[in-house]
Amino acid sequence: MDFVAIDFEASCLPRHGRSFPIEVAISGPEGTRSWLIRPHASWRDWDWTEEATRRHCISADELDRKGVSPRQVVQEITKAVCGRRLFADSTIDAIWWATLHADAGIDPLAPIEHASLLVDALGAGSGEIAAAKKVADCRCPGRHRAGPDAAWLWQLLSELERIVLARSELRRAA
Repeated sequence: MDFVAIDFEASCLPRHGRSFPIEVAISGPEGTRSWLIRPHASWRDWDWTEEATRRHCISADELDRKGVSPRQVVQEITKAVCGRRLFADSTIDAIWWATLHADAGIDPLAPIEHASLLVDALGAGSGEIAAAKKVADCRCPGRHRAGPDAAWLWQLLSELERIVLARSELRRAA
């Protein structure tokens, strides 16, 4: 299946206030790409927690200096995704996806789907999921930034797909 994993980091978790996306990454067979997002003017009075700064090691000043506009981020992701399905491992990523698009003034071309949909479609069992997770953990040990998190999810899902397809081939051959 042709898909891309996506992950967001944000100014805070919604339980801590009104949050906005600060970083996004996509990962697929061609590699991983990430963007720091310069806050849209409408986000300036939204919440930012010290926990987010510590966890992601991204400061508001860095976003102002190195971040790109929501519009540019959306355009570049749309071009890179090229009509493939987008999967995330958290439902909250869809909220930040919608926020990013709204302030970019661009309608989302593709929804973010939860990774569990792909896992269910593959018919993966718990042993297969554990094996795929072990591979993803080895290949992508660093986390809490959008790039490594998206790469981990893509590794997990693509390895799971490989395992399930191999199992199916063995059953057909038997």
